[in-house]
Amino acid sequence: MNVLIVQNKASLGQLWQRHLQRHGHFADIALDQDAATEKLSERFYPIIILDVVLENGSAIAVADYASYRHPDARVIFVTNTSFFSDGSIFQLCSNACAFVPSATQPDDLTAMVEHYAKAT
Repeated sequence: MNVLIVQNKASLGQLWQRHLQRHGHFADIALDQDAATEKLSERFYPIIILDVVLENGSAIAVADYASYRHPDARVIFVTNTSFFSDGSIFQLCSNACAFVPSATQPDDLTAMVEHYAKAT
């Protein structure tokens, strides 16, 4: 399955990417909004792992573009901040399916990817 990782920290994105690849998934990394929307225009990703706080661009804009371009795609939001800790991300983004800390173990993130991909 195709997974798009949108993460500012290349090393963290690469960690997740390698783990997903070891489980048989294809994973691309985008470091900002522009790269993410470009990848979304080229390929369908049923699951997007998206950092809530992007240094260059807006995670909400990426989620909105994904919703427009690929209505069946699901977004797993990750963060290392308290933004949206009240759950409001689920009201703002109809394609949000999970909201987890950036420190979530790669095994757990992979399990979520596989779980939510079944729903697409």
